[in-house]
Amino acid sequence: MREFVVEADGGSRGNPGPAGYGAVVRDAATGQALSEVAEYLGVVTNNVAEYRGLLAGLRAARALDPAATVHVRMDSKLVVEQMTGRWKIKHPDLKPLAAEAARVFPPERVTYEWIPRERNKHADRLANEAMDAGARGEQWSASASTAEPEAPAAGTTAGTVAGPDALAAAREAADVRAARTAAADVQAAGSAAGGRAARTVATPGWAPADLGAPATLVLLRHGETPLTPQKRFSGSGGTDPSLSAVGREQAEKAAVALARRGTIQAVVSSPLARTRETAAVVAARLGLDVTVDEGLRETDFGAWEGLTFAEVRERYPDDLDAWLASADAAPTGGGESFAATATRIAATRDKLVAAHAGRTVLLVTHVTPIKTFVRLALGAPPESLFRMELSAASLSAVAYYADGNASVRLLNDTSHLR
Repeated sequence: MREFVVEADGGSRGNPGPAGYGAVVRDAATGQALSEVAEYLGVVTNNVAEYRGLLAGLRAARALDPAATVHVRMDSKLVVEQMTGRWKIKHPDLKPLAAEAARVFPPERVTYEWIPRERNKHADRLANEAMDAGARGEQWSASASTAEPEAPAAGTTAGTVAGPDALAAAREAADVRAARTAAADVQAAGSAAGGRAARTVATPGWAPADLGAPATLVLLRHGETPLTPQKRFSGSGGTDPSLSAVGREQAEKAAVALARRGTIQAVVSSPLARTRETAAVVAARLGLDVTVDEGLRETDFGAWEGLTFAEVRERYPDDLDAWLASADAAPTGGGESFAATATRIAATRDKLVAAHAGRTVLLVTHVTPIKTFVRLALGAPPESLFRMELSAASLSAVAYYADGNASVRLLNDTSHLR
């Protein structure tokens, strides 16, 4: 049975941004490169490009010999851990790609190994060639490859690097050595596995998860409005009040604190007046523009807009009891349920995290959206919404990693207002 080594990589210049992948299939015994594939993908995320590279490499190996065994080597910790089943695949864009990759060969004939980036130069070079070709409005082709040869391996004499052919030979020799090492690892892993359905070659030591910087959403509740001290329902279906004098002062204090931290790279606001005013104050201090996102609006409280809790209890007791008991119950008069709000916030979250991967973004929004961001990050039940305090102009923060996991970093910080 033939053995192949597939080295694959993908990249995105902007994440999401112009992206491409590259993959090379080698003979595991000799290290000879048997097939190279690369493609410009348009605008996608880095993780999608990496998965597309894996898929292309597996397909290229199958085209050479569908009965072969394959050892995949990638510098993406995310792809390797997810394809071996150790990490869950949560992002909806990655699930179908992973499922498709798992079907190319029977799982028992594919092993995965994480390698450092510097050991995946061939696939990385192909991915960058594809992205460069895409920037020129062209498609990548092996015959038009313009990549510079890699440096010769250590110990090569001056006479062996006199011309391009010698450089190419040195590069080929280095690749052969790397592939032979990988082939030995594959054989050792196969012997130890004893026929297990999924086998993985472990990298010595504790390698850190190569997830990159998270997308961090800093959540700022707007400053006070005239309705805030009175504790009246104020959603997206009411009078759309502006900030009070106290609210404007709170916005200024939040702006000073955020400028001092110096980490905010973008500002996104709910469309309602109180959030847009708060966002404008902060953005002016940070020298940034404000983007408005409809998904960040407050829940619509229907007929309860402008009323206190006691007034709603008096006028709509049964509806209020139902609302407190179930996330699916909506306020009287066509309001929005907490379940509907959660669906909207989850979609907004996914969009913003994909657009701002690795960045820190300020979202200026409201009580229910912020509590929902936190609830979803914690995997907490809907009733947890009633157990969080969220003050006017408070700061909270949630970080989102490339594997789909989230980490609550901050909740209801008001230290900047004191």
